[in-house]
Parts: sequence; C-alpha cells; structure tokens
Amino acid sequence: MKTQKQYGLLTCIAMIVGVVIGSGIFFKSDNILVATNGSIFLGCLTFVIAAISIIFGSLTIAELAARTDKAGGIITYAEDAYGSNVACAFGWFQLFLYYPTTLAVVCYIIGMYSCMLFGITSTLFMQMIIGLGIALLLAILNIVSKRIAGYVQTSATFIKLIPLVVIGIAGFIFGKPSSALEVSNEQLMGGTWLSALIPIVFAFDGWMVSTSISHEVKNAKKNIPLALISAPLGILFMYLLYFVGLSVYIGPETIMTSGDQHVELAAAQLLGPWAAKGILIFIIISVAGTANGFMAGLFQLPYSLAIRNMLPGSDKIAKINEKYDRSILSCLVAGVITIVWIIVHYVTQTYNLLPNSDISEIAITLNYVLFIGLYFEVFRLSLKGEIKGFFKGKLNPIMAMLGSLIILYVGCQNKLFIFYVAICAGILTSGYLYFRKKNTVSATISAVLEE
Repeated sequence: MKTQKQYGLLTCIAMIVGVVIGSGIFFKSDNILVATNGSIFLGCLTFVIAAISIIFGSLTIAELAARTDKAGGIITYAEDAYGSNVACAFGWFQLFLYYPTTLAVVCYIIGMYSCMLFGITSTLFMQMIIGLGIALLLAILNIVSKRIAGYVQTSATFIKLIPLVVIGIAGFIFGKPSSALEVSNEQLMGGTWLSALIPIVFAFDGWMVSTSISHEVKNAKKNIPLALISAPLGILFMYLLYFVGLSVYIGPETIMTSGDQHVELAAAQLLGPWAAKGILIFIIISVAGTANGFMAGLFQLPYSLAIRNMLPGSDKIAKINEKYDRSILSCLVAGVITIVWIIVHYVTQTYNLLPNSDISEIAITLNYVLFIGLYFEVFRLSLKGEIKGFFKGKLNPIMAMLGSLIILYVGCQNKLFIFYVAICAGILTSGYLYFRKKNTVSATISAVLEE
C-alpha cells in the first residue's frame, strides 16, 4: 500500500524554512562573533560563503529531485546514481547518525529556552527532560495526523520569523548600522574568522530534509525543486537581517560575553522583561518547528530503507498502517534511535567528552562531503546531455562542490575531526556491507533453488 500525497508546495517551503531557521541562528550568533573576533562584517561574509554550499547545493539537488518522486529523497538519488549498496550506506548515515544527533541537540535547546522562560533551574538533566517531553508530543502528532503536523510546520514557520524580523529591524532603527561595515586589518588577516563557518553551517543545516517526504508531496517533480530553490534564498536574507540587526543593537562584545542569553537580553532591552518572555515563546515555537521538521523526515527514513530491503525486518517496517497512513514501526525505530542519541548527548555534555562541541557536529561536515557525490552526478548527467544548460548542469554543481570543500576544510581544523570521521565511516561501511552481504546471500539462495 502506498502512502497518500498530502503535502503541497507551501508545506515543502515551510519544512525547509522551518527546519533550517530554528535553534541555530539564536544559539550560534555568539559563537560566530567569537570566531570573527567581534567583526559583524566578517560574520556576514561567512554567512554568504556558507550560503554558497546551501543555495547552489539546493539548485543542484533540485535537478535530481525533478527526475523522480520515489520515496527516500537522497537515498533515491544515490541509488539512481551509484547503485543500491551506496544508497544503503547513505541511508544508514542519515538514519543512525545525521537526523537523530541533530534532533537530540534540538530537543536539548528546546529544554534550555523553556527553562529560561519559566525560570526553572537550568540543569542539563532538566533541559533534556523538557526537550524529550516536547519531542514525544510532536512524535505523537506526526503519527496520528500528518496533515495536522503539516499545518503545525507551516504555522511554526511563520511564527518563528517574528523574532527575527522584530529584532533585525529594531537593530537597524535603534542601533548603529554603519558599525557593520567596520573591520580591522587584524580581524581580516587572521584566518580564524573562517572557523565561523561551522556554527553558521549548523544554522543553515536541514535544507535537505524536505526530500525525505518527496513521495508524499503533490506534484513532487515540480514542487520539491521549487522549494529547494526559493527557501534557501529567503533564509539567507532573514539570517543577515537578524544577525546584523542584533549585533548593531546590543553590540558584539555584549553578545559574546552573554553567550546563549544574548537573545533574551536583546529582547528585554528592546521591549521590556515581559515582552522578552514573549520573544522566548516565539523562539521555543521556532525550535519546536525545527524538531517537527526533522522528526517528519526521520520517521520516513526506516520506511524508505525498508521498501528497498535495506534494514533488518524490512518486510515489517515497510507495512503501512491504513488508519494512520504511515508505517508505525518506522516511527518507532526512528524514535528509539533518537532516544539513544539523547542519552549519548547527555553523557557527553555531563562529562565534557566533546569540548566546545556536541554530537550534532559529528555528521554535519561529512554530510556535505557525501553531497559532493550527488553534485557530481548532476555534472555527469549534464555531460551526457540529460540536463540542459550551463548553469543547471555545470556551474551550479561546481559551485556546490566548492562550498562543500570549504566546509570540509574548516571542519578539518576541529581537533575531534578524525574521531568524527571514524564514527561516520563506521556507519557508512556498515550500511554498505549489510546490503552487499544481503544481496550475496539472496543470490546464493536463488542459485540453489534454480538448481
């Protein structure tokens, strides 16, 4: 039984905007300024550099999305380009590492801002419990009604734009916009400002999530590419508006010293303490929208792998529940994996096992490296004449690959990078070998039966 197509273009755009604009821009602004030594101009420059990989990556993946509406998103694209073994490796990486680690950290951020809002003692344990509770509510919503979950995603997307617009515009009105152009030779020549790309990439992360629900999107061959093209451009504009507005209003030094409290501080200074609580509510809704988008994509991944027989118990996971129009077992598998990573996040933060980092950074850099293979496929199809136009088939994938290589270069500067690569390689290799072995066994059984 196939799932029904319930999502339209607006929901696709809302999913990308809703997933990307969430915790990152509020959670990482201080990290960006620390990396640029307080330079707003260099912060904006790194936003634009990071956007190269996102915007040109979206334009490139849109070409693959326009060619198919099969379930799986990038799993499908990898399968069509490089075969089922590689597709299984891609799928396992997304299911067991990328999606759940990001979702676990987003849950933690929900808990952190909730503690700020209600004045609860902000221990790591309490933050994780609150975040997990909201995640469970969103999980139930996604299982019970995909249509309502889609409405929630669209509504959360529009709501989350409010603090960005309010703080951004207010900063330009009441701050000193001219200070955004100031940059010293010392700040510019010091190569450390490029390290701001890592927190910015986190803030941009998640744009690929919409492809995971492509089989549930109406007129997917048209709507998915349109969403992949329009959403990242809008996101870049909103990020620059907010980052510059916030920075020129309360000043880079204040943002860097106040850390994750800088959003509440800016809102209180601008609107008063009670209005600041309202901004925190908007931010919590914003981050919850990110969690909802990641969850919608993650819940589909076991099913997308199972219909290709790429997971143990695939025959059971691939069964669609007629009442809820989705695989319940797929949701449960995804939920268990996420809970495991939430526990891992708690342990790593408690014992400071990942200094100045968290589990979400394990997969981000390697995720963009894997995309290079998909970008190259578009370039190859262009050389074969299957994708027309210099921009679509050549310039876009080349720029997308360049963006990914820049992210890889910056990621290599992290002292934990080799450790992260080892984890990613382990997951990818496991997926590849699992499907290869399964095929070998199936071929042997078929040969015996034929004899």
